[in-house]
Amino acid sequence: MRILEVIKIALASLRSNKLRSALTILGIVVGIFSIIAISTIIEMLQKSIQEGVSMLGQNTFQIQKFPVFNNGPNDRASFRNRPDITLEEYYQLKEKLVEAKYVGAEQWVFGKLFKVGNRETNPNIQVAGTTPEAFPNNKWTVEDGRAFNDRDVQRYETYVVIGGDIAKKLFPNFSAVGQTVTMDGHKLKVIGVLETQGGAFGQSQDNFAVIPITTFQNFYGKHSRSINITVMGHDKDSYNELIDLASGYLRTIRKVPAGKPDNFEIFSNESMLTQINNITAGVRIGSVVIAAIALLAAGVGIMNIMLVSVTERTREIGIRKAVGAKKFNILIQFLTEAVTLCLMGGILGIILGIVIGNIAGSLLKASAVIPIDWVIIGVLLCVIIGVTFGTYPAYKASNLDPIEALRYE
Repeated sequence: MRILEVIKIALASLRSNKLRSALTILGIVVGIFSIIAISTIIEMLQKSIQEGVSMLGQNTFQIQKFPVFNNGPNDRASFRNRPDITLEEYYQLKEKLVEAKYVGAEQWVFGKLFKVGNRETNPNIQVAGTTPEAFPNNKWTVEDGRAFNDRDVQRYETYVVIGGDIAKKLFPNFSAVGQTVTMDGHKLKVIGVLETQGGAFGQSQDNFAVIPITTFQNFYGKHSRSINITVMGHDKDSYNELIDLASGYLRTIRKVPAGKPDNFEIFSNESMLTQINNITAGVRIGSVVIAAIALLAAGVGIMNIMLVSVTERTREIGIRKAVGAKKFNILIQFLTEAVTLCLMGGILGIILGIVIGNIAGSLLKASAVIPIDWVIIGVLLCVIIGVTFGTYPAYKASNLDPIEALRYE
C-alpha cells in the first residue's frame, strides 16, 4: 500500500470515532494552550516593558540613589539611608569623566498642574529639572522651538520645554512656543515642545515638562531630593569601561571606603531588561512544568486509546495483512493516527493560547504579539508526543499474526 493511502485510512479511522478522538486530543489542547498562553502574555509584557524602559539613549546608563527594583519596604528603607546625590557631586563627576560624550543631571517631581488662562491640565504632570545633556541622554528631541542651554541653567531662567500632551491640552489651536504657563504659582516661558514619544502600557510618555535644574532647585529646594546622573558613551566598545570609570570616580567623590558597597545604583536599558527577564523566567519555567505534566498525561491517554483501537480493529488488521499489507504500512497507519491526534490538539491549543493570551495581555495595555518560537516548539512537542506514545501501539498492531487476527472476534 502507498503511504498516501495509509494516511487516508488513518484519517478516516479518526473521523469514524469523533468523540473518542475529541476526548483524546483534549489533554494535548490543555498542555499546549498553557505553554502558548503564558508565553504570549510574557512576550507582550516584555515587548511593552522594552518600549517603556528604553528611555535612555544608545550607550547610556544612569546613576541614582535607589535601585530600579527592590524586595519590599524593608529593602527600600535600607536604601533610603544612603546620602542623596547632589548637584555638586554631579559637577565633580562631569569634570572627571572626560571619557564620556555627555554627562547630564536630572531631578523629578510628580503630580503637577499646568495652566494658562482658563485652560489647565490634570494634576498628573511629571516635571524634570535637568541640565542640557539630559536631552540627548534621554532621547528627547525638540520638535518646535529649542531646548535650554548651559547659559539658561546658570542664569536660573524660568524656561520650560513641554511634552506633546501638555501642548495639545493648553494650546490646541496655535504654537506653544513663546507662551507663558503657570505651575505652582510660578510663571514659565515655553521655549520648546518635545517630539511625541508614544505610550507604554497604555500610559502616555508625553505628559511631562523639563525646566533648568537650577530653576527646579530654586522652586523646590536644593536638597529636597536626590539627583539622577545620566552618562552617554561615545561607542559600544568603551561602554562597559565607562561604567567602571564612572563608578570609581563617584566612589571617590562620595568618599566610599575601600571594600564597602556602592551607596548608589547604576542601571541601563540592558540591565533593566536582564532583571525583567530574570523575573519572567520563573513564571515561564512554572508554566512549562505544568504543561509538561498535562502533556505527559495526554500522551498516556493517547497510548491507551491507541491500544484500545488496535484491539477493536484486530480483525481489520488481519484482513489488510492477508491482502498484502506489510508491517511497515500498519506501523505508519497507527503512528499517523497518533501524530495526527497530537497535531490537531496542538494546533487548537496554539490558536486558543495566542487568542486568550493576547486578550489577557491587552487588559494590561500591552501590544499584541505572536510567540513564533514557542509556536514552533509547540508543534514539535506534538510530533514528539505522537511518535513517543504512538510507537508501542503501532508496533503491536504491525506485529499481529494475520491468521490469529482473522480468527479474532
